[in-house]
Amino acid sequence: MKNLLIKEIQLTSMPITFIFLLFAFMTLIPGYPILMGAFFICLGIFFSFQNGRETNDILYTVLLPIRKNDVVTAKYLFTIFIQLIAFVLMLALTVFRMSLWNSAGVYVQNAMMNATPIYLALVLLIFAGFNVIFLGGFFKTAYGIGKPFLLFSIYTIVLVSFGETLHHLPGLAFVNSGSEHIGIQWLCCLIALLLLIFFTLMSYRKAQQKFEQIDL
Repeated sequence: MKNLLIKEIQLTSMPITFIFLLFAFMTLIPGYPILMGAFFICLGIFFSFQNGRETNDILYTVLLPIRKNDVVTAKYLFTIFIQLIAFVLMLALTVFRMSLWNSAGVYVQNAMMNATPIYLALVLLIFAGFNVIFLGGFFKTAYGIGKPFLLFSIYTIVLVSFGETLHHLPGLAFVNSGSEHIGIQWLCCLIALLLLIFFTLMSYRKAQQKFEQIDL
């Protein structure tokens, strides 16, 4: 499986997938819907799937001396690998913003979402949506990528809108603060992480079952 992951990184992936990891730094931008950074990172992963489709990567991989389900595993591992790098960057930048720049005027007066544990929780939910909607949809045919990504885009827009609205609701202003009710915020982030793991595993199992039924 290690060799398959290396193959995904070195042969199938597009350089733009790794360049798009820089969108994690949107975490520090005030006055902008910073959750879109997670969307752009998923867009980078999408480009690698698009490249794989155009180069018949799925068929090539199946012809290797591996189990058919290993193809699904490799794609999921590659996606999780990119998401993990992105989340670590976003986590580090969020902690940096909450500590060193906690009193900066651009964040205190920011009408948009700030980088807080709630922001990280929503990032994890965006990644979960990508793994369920896009990856799960892709392995229905192992070819179609347009419709699954469109559905994921709609999901992301709804979630970003929810995140940008949340701290404006009565009694929920603390979700945009890096110091108020911080324990509750980190608990929400932990719950989101558990949801990501659960739904990714569920999507992975279903993708394996669907891919086994596809006649390539």
